[in-house]
Amino acid sequence: MDESPPPPDVQSPPPPPPSHTGSPTDFLKGVVGKKVIVRLNSGVDYRGILSCLDGYMNIALEQTEEHVEGKITNRYGDAFIRGNNVLYISAAEEL
Repeated sequence: MDESPPPPDVQSPPPPPPSHTGSPTDFLKGVVGKKVIVRLNSGVDYRGILSCLDGYMNIALEQTEEHVEGKITNRYGDAFIRGNNVLYISAAEEL
């Protein structure tokens, strides 16, 4: 059998993106006590320090700012967000 390389017009698929090790649970444990951004289903962002969260994604934030369309609309000392409203949580600082 001839094992010659494929013709030049046939491109191999691109390499997969670099994968990050760890699970979502590991990520969430790693951001407790750090600044996070919580996006709600409504599009509103809450930025603050993640105090705690549970298995239902209920979230407690400290030093919380509410952002609507990129502008701060309110500031809260503590905020509690019900998990069914959460679209995602992202780290606001390097991990």
